[in-house]
Amino acid sequence: MKKKIVFGSDHAGMNLKETLMDHLGHGYDIMDVGPSEKTSCDYPVYAKKLCTKVLELGCPGILICGSGIGMSIAANRIPGIRAALCSNEYMARMSRMHNNANVLCLGERIIGVDLARSIMDAFLCSSFEGGRHLQRIELMENMVQSC
Repeated sequence: MKKKIVFGSDHAGMNLKETLMDHLGHGYDIMDVGPSEKTSCDYPVYAKKLCTKVLELGCPGILICGSGIGMSIAANRIPGIRAALCSNEYMARMSRMHNNANVLCLGERIIGVDLARSIMDAFLCSSFEGGRHLQRIELMENMVQSC
C-alpha cells in the first residue's frame, strides 16, 4: 500500500512542488491541493486546503511558497497542525522526531532543488520518538485550546 502525502503551494512555490512530486514518483499516493496555474494567488488559501487534508487523511503534507515563512505561519494557525519550516536535513529529521511535525514548509526562493529533495526525504523517513517529547506536544496543543 502506498503512503499518502499532500502537496500545496502558492504561485512562487509551484516549480519546486512539481519537482518534488516527480521525485517521489510512484512510491506515494500524491494529492496536490493546488494551485494548478502560476497566476498570483493567496498562500493562506492553499495552506488551509492542505492542512484540512492532512488532518482528514492522517498523512504528512508539504507546503511551498517563496520563502516558506508565509506557509508556515498560515499552517500553524490550524489546530492539530505542527508545520516546520526547514532549511536543512537535520531540522527536518528533528521536526518529526521531537515535534511530531505533520507539515513540512519549504521556500523555493531560499533553497535549491537538490537540498529540497534531501530535506523532504529526511522529513518523510523520520518518525516521532514519543516519550518525553509527547508531553511537550500535549503542552503545545493545550496552549492552542486555552487561547
